[in-house]
Amino acid sequence: MDDLRYPIGKPTFPGSLDDDERRTLIDQIAATPSRLREAVAGLDDADLDTSYRPGGWTVRQVVHHLPDSHLNAYVRFKLALTEDVPTIRPYKEAAWAELSDSRAPIGISLDLLDALHHRWVLLLRSLGPDDWARTLHHPEFERPLTLDDVLALYAWHGRHHVAHVGLVR
Repeated sequence: MDDLRYPIGKPTFPGSLDDDERRTLIDQIAATPSRLREAVAGLDDADLDTSYRPGGWTVRQVVHHLPDSHLNAYVRFKLALTEDVPTIRPYKEAAWAELSDSRAPIGISLDLLDALHHRWVLLLRSLGPDDWARTLHHPEFERPLTLDDVLALYAWHGRHHVAHVGLVR
């Protein structure tokens, strides 16, 4: 079951990255919207409403989850860049996935993800070395997360959910 839940493995938290590693992860974030569009291309409503694993979300829910999650990530970056070790607010992802907007046509969320990632990548590519060492406090983690950690997490997160869609294909 873990292979279905974590088809690319679990996320890692490096603490700090070098410039080449950051560039690679930012490129992965930049590519997430197009990779997701490729993954869902040609899927019909029955496919979109299929779970990628028993008890897992449907493809439609995954598509809507990505901009929900990445909007939160974008805000978390901005908080960490403008405040000293802000405590971020977790949210109930599973409950969000059950809300009525998670049953909407996926084009809405694909367009939102495109625009969000365009803006987010502009921000990420503008950061200097000191910015990446800034931290935030996530109540679900034992130590403060650096922005390098958060970058690695969300680059993984996009690949992770695109892989989930691939399981349905």
